[in-house]
Amino acid sequence: MSLTSPATLLAALENLAPLALAEPWDNVGLLVEPPSPRALRRALLTIDLTEAVLEEAIALQTDFIIAYHPPIFGGFKRLAMTNASHRVLLRAIAGGLPLYSPHTALDAAQGGVNDWLLGAFGTLSAAAPITPAAADPAVGAGRRATLATPRSLASAVADIKAWLGMPRVRVAAADGRPIRTVAVCPGAGGSLLEGLKGVDLILTGELRHHDILAHVARGTAVVLTDHTHTERGYLPLFAERLRAAVPGLAVSVAQADADPLVIT
Repeated sequence: MSLTSPATLLAALENLAPLALAEPWDNVGLLVEPPSPRALRRALLTIDLTEAVLEEAIALQTDFIIAYHPPIFGGFKRLAMTNASHRVLLRAIAGGLPLYSPHTALDAAQGGVNDWLLGAFGTLSAAAPITPAAADPAVGAGRRATLATPRSLASAVADIKAWLGMPRVRVAAADGRPIRTVAVCPGAGGSLLEGLKGVDLILTGELRHHDILAHVARGTAVVLTDHTHTERGYLPLFAERLRAAVPGLAVSVAQADADPLVIT
């Protein structure tokens, strides 16, 4: 294992997920700077930086944490040890652990979370961002695609479960039409998918109840996985891409990271 400079890792992250692609409301990039530009040996990837993940990072002697969801989001007026998310930040800072978040930049980028999520549907005949980025219309927020081979909703759902490694998903069926066109959005579809027309199926983590009703009324089936199941499966691929971009850096995926919801 060789040493990597922070500048080298930051350049690789920018190349894989250009921060200019992030949504305006997001908080991405280097959120906690290292106290000094010391060389790096180990990086840890996680969706959420929880206390359990921080303990894992410390046990692995991690030098750099990449948390997909920004550990700092919104305005803080104070940091208190009685608040779990504040506690994680304070401990990371005290330990000299840099924190970085790519979030929606990684969603939008070529080969990012959106493109990976489309992999659930196999071969496509066409795909494009739902909202193209101004700087590069080939990338952007969400994806909509046309399948090379139309299939039934049941077949599409089976493919989604296999791709995400999930035994169950939530499905709102529409009018029974074959699935020819799809749209995907990691996490919460929200305003990106609101009012979207011309697709037979939407795959996302979560949607509001009345948005689901509106999609079904338009003839669009909806598949929901809960928020992070549309994101976490990408981390092993992201780890591989980082290892290739930064040879010698040990990149691990946090084992303590998990969706807080469990179906029982």
